[in-house]
Amino acid sequence: MPIKELVVADGKLILLVDDDPNILQVAGFALQKSGFQIMTAQDGNEALARFRADKPDLVLLDVMMPERDGTDLCRIIRKESETPVIFLSSMSDEIDKVVGLELGADDYITKPFSPRELVARIKTVLRRSAAQSKPETPIMSDVLCQYGYLKLDSERFQVFWESREIALTATEFCLLRILLSVPGKVFNRSELVERAYGGETFVSDRTVDSHIRHIRDKFRPFDADPIETLHGIGYKLSDCGQGTAR
Repeated sequence: MPIKELVVADGKLILLVDDDPNILQVAGFALQKSGFQIMTAQDGNEALARFRADKPDLVLLDVMMPERDGTDLCRIIRKESETPVIFLSSMSDEIDKVVGLELGADDYITKPFSPRELVARIKTVLRRSAAQSKPETPIMSDVLCQYGYLKLDSERFQVFWESREIALTATEFCLLRILLSVPGKVFNRSELVERAYGGETFVSDRTVDSHIRHIRDKFRPFDADPIETLHGIGYKLSDCGQGTAR
């Protein structure tokens, strides 16, 4: 029996995109049971139309689909919005995961998956997107946090280099916010996973590296790099023009 697109008061709206009716049934039921609202689409063109019309809170996106594949759809979504995207795919090759993450996806789940794991990952991405976690260090106690040319507005979920705004995904914002919380501190990958993902062990070091690379790509047009790599150790915030910032 097909799932119903159930409206739940205060539930986040998930756009579930897959051409496999069984995936729509299993994933849709698990999400509805957890209190989410569900919209479904079975090809890329239908998904794009529903995304633009209904503005979901998160897109759960199959990679291989008719009409328009998931990677193409993710590129379009990223040009128009910072809505969180989680890829679903039967492909287990690590390179496919990296490509998905570099397109701006927030996470990548390989089929077959556990419905419980699926719900847990969606909730984690939505928590980061909402930016509602309490600050862990004194420097982050203010809504506006600035270091050199870099400024983060945690209330409006905005990032600026000097006066120019740079659009980041929820995961990218969270990682940059962690580095800004203690300028000069070197965070290894395990620490970044623990803070950004709540210690969820299914997040790999390679995932963190992909997000860091994507952050740098977004700052590159401004001849800026807010992150310094210490090879074999981890990452820290760069000086961000601290010596010359007013």
